[in-house]
Amino acid sequence: MNKLVRRYRSLPIRARLSMLVAAAVAFAVAAVSVTCWFIVQGKLYDQIDAELDKSLRIGGAIQEQAVNAINDCTQTPSEENPRFGPRNTYFQVVLENGTPCVLEFSAGTVKVTQTDKDVVNATERTRAIYHNSTDSDGNDVRVIAQPVSFTNAQTGETSNAAILAALPLKGTQSTLNDLALILLLVSGIGVVGAGAAGLAVARAGLRPVDKLTEAVEHVARTEDLGIRIPVEEESEDEVARLSRSFNSMTSALANSRELQQQLIADAGHELRTPLTSLRTNIELLTRSEETGRPIPAEDRKALLASVKAQMTELASLIGDLQELSRSESGQQGGRHLQVVDFQETVEAALRRARLRGPELTITADLQPWYVRSEPSALERAIVNILDNAVKFSPEGGTIEVALDTGVLTVRDHGPGIPADELPHVFDRFWRSPSARALPGSGLGLSIVARTVQQAGGEVSLSRAEGGGTVATVRLPGAATAPPDAS
Repeated sequence: MNKLVRRYRSLPIRARLSMLVAAAVAFAVAAVSVTCWFIVQGKLYDQIDAELDKSLRIGGAIQEQAVNAINDCTQTPSEENPRFGPRNTYFQVVLENGTPCVLEFSAGTVKVTQTDKDVVNATERTRAIYHNSTDSDGNDVRVIAQPVSFTNAQTGETSNAAILAALPLKGTQSTLNDLALILLLVSGIGVVGAGAAGLAVARAGLRPVDKLTEAVEHVARTEDLGIRIPVEEESEDEVARLSRSFNSMTSALANSRELQQQLIADAGHELRTPLTSLRTNIELLTRSEETGRPIPAEDRKALLASVKAQMTELASLIGDLQELSRSESGQQGGRHLQVVDFQETVEAALRRARLRGPELTITADLQPWYVRSEPSALERAIVNILDNAVKFSPEGGTIEVALDTGVLTVRDHGPGIPADELPHVFDRFWRSPSARALPGSGLGLSIVARTVQQAGGEVSLSRAEGGGTVATVRLPGAATAPPDAS
């Protein structure tokens, strides 16, 4: 059985569909055919039973002949032409001891069965019983057994008996056999036709799946993510949904590849500048050592300081790239999400910001708020926003931080962002022309945007009234921690 199941599962879908359709049609045709055969059999038997019932109600002649047969019991019918009923009808009487007495115009002798004996001894003397039996030659017959009572002419005693009338079933069985053969042929043709129709329907229905399979194989072979499967806009069936899902998947993969390639290209461009500068400084130091011509102490100190700053910038850029690529992969958007105390996260970021801008005044008005995010990523995003505020605030300036019902605002009093630059502030590696002389990789706000989006929130930068910039972060959450918070 398991082997058959494995072989069935190894077949193509269209073959399995054809087999299922053929099996379903075969079951339905078989059920209809069997039902039809039994209905016809019942109708034919009803006709025979009606003829048998009529043959026992011809009149008193049957009763007279039955009494004569009992008084002169014989098991051999007369060879003369019958006076009553057709020659193919059997007539006989069954006595209490089971002895059959054949009427003179009977077509033969019917074997006495237990059913006939039960009719003889039945307490209800008016109920006739229909059943199948055989004659003395073994031919099948349909029998009606009618209980009767008679008085022995010689002894005067009253005894029970049963009058039997029977008709041969040869013609009925031949009709039923012919019907069974016809139904079998029709069923076979129907099953074969259903299988062929099922195969045709399966091929037509699976044609879109074949196209989808070809598209997937093409993508696997060529890595061409630009392929699309045509789908009718009005269609809402499963295949159309699958095709739309495939098109969405390939589109998302193509966008992801494009973003990845763009990230690599941008990263290579940004890494080239510090690496070139670092290599130049190191070559100067190496040449000084090789030629024995020492660099003046002040120049050497400045050169080493430049090398250190470039290494720091390079390390920061690599860290930002790692953080951005981790965000792009979606890891922190699924498995690592947890309930985070937003107020506590902002306070931790404020402590780091105050260390980086000790000459600035940072005020904070924070209300409790709980969100779902990745803790370290959320803190890094808030630190990036505060770093920008610290970087662009004038010496001795003030930074105002507020958190109320999930809305975090960071306002500085720096030069602000020009209106034409606001649409680009969250682009990767984008830096304002006025900020290119300052340290940074241009990835900070990109990381902020990605982290806030994965937490289900929004972030924006706008010009503040009176000068400066306002950074606004909105995160969904609640003022109290949910019961499942760990």
